[in-house]
Amino acid sequence: MAREGDVRRHPPGPPRAYGDGVVDHDASEPDYLVANRANWDDRAVIHASSPDYEVRAFVDDPEFLSGVVRFDLPRLGDVRGLDGVHLQCHIGTDTISVARLGARMTGLDLSPQSVAEARALATAAGADIDYVVSDVYDAPAALGGRTFDLVYVSLGAISWPPSVDRWAEVVDAVLRPGGRLFIRDTHPMLDTMEPDPVTGRPVPQWPYFEHPDPVVFQENVTYVRPADDNTHEITHTEAHTWSHGIGETVTAVLRRGMILTLLEEHDSVPFCPFPGIMTRSEPGEWRLTEHPERMAMSFTLSAHKPG
Repeated sequence: MAREGDVRRHPPGPPRAYGDGVVDHDASEPDYLVANRANWDDRAVIHASSPDYEVRAFVDDPEFLSGVVRFDLPRLGDVRGLDGVHLQCHIGTDTISVARLGARMTGLDLSPQSVAEARALATAAGADIDYVVSDVYDAPAALGGRTFDLVYVSLGAISWPPSVDRWAEVVDAVLRPGGRLFIRDTHPMLDTMEPDPVTGRPVPQWPYFEHPDPVVFQENVTYVRPADDNTHEITHTEAHTWSHGIGETVTAVLRRGMILTLLEEHDSVPFCPFPGIMTRSEPGEWRLTEHPERMAMSFTLSAHKPG
């Protein structure tokens, strides 16, 4: 379940080795980063084998795109020839999809295991994508000061950093003059809701506006169907999240001098937060079966940086 609590600092611990290097615990590293990194490392293995991420389709079909990017297409526009960075890219299915639209993509994620899965997928699919392990707040340094024509952010990203204003500062730092930000994410209205234990219907439970204290979940499940032969478990069950209201997100982007070109709210999301009362439609979107107009499920925001 979840609780609200303070952002603690994590004591030093032994380094953890991964396929291409070592991630060291820093005495000053916030507790939420340590917990979230371990949680997403566990999820990454399950997600890479889940039918919901359709990893095999990327390898078998060189034109296959994720459902997320297929939904984005009418709003994303022409990205051919652009240098793009996908912040908080997870296992890279959306990163590959944007690359297949013609962008030269770089992916960045907190979780070393997610990046390992993303690199394996890119290799298997023949995609030339550079991947970097880094917390999103450290992205400017981790990317070596590189800047990009497109900053792309996909579902389930901005609830993990505590401050949306600081997140927008990172976007501004890695975006070239004349470049643009494109983000589709879960709507903060949805993030306030929990299923009623009796009816399954959404009821408000969590903050809408940004709050200094995180909501801390302890869950050994993730949001996808595991593969039939999956034996991996989520043993690092703690996860810290923050809500950011739509107004706070828009204001953070505008405060960096970017010009808003699109803000659209959607009645669908590409996962099923309320089983039994939602209906799935293509491309993999879920909406309330009855009265979908009553709840915003996700949003798309696009803005460009004057050049």
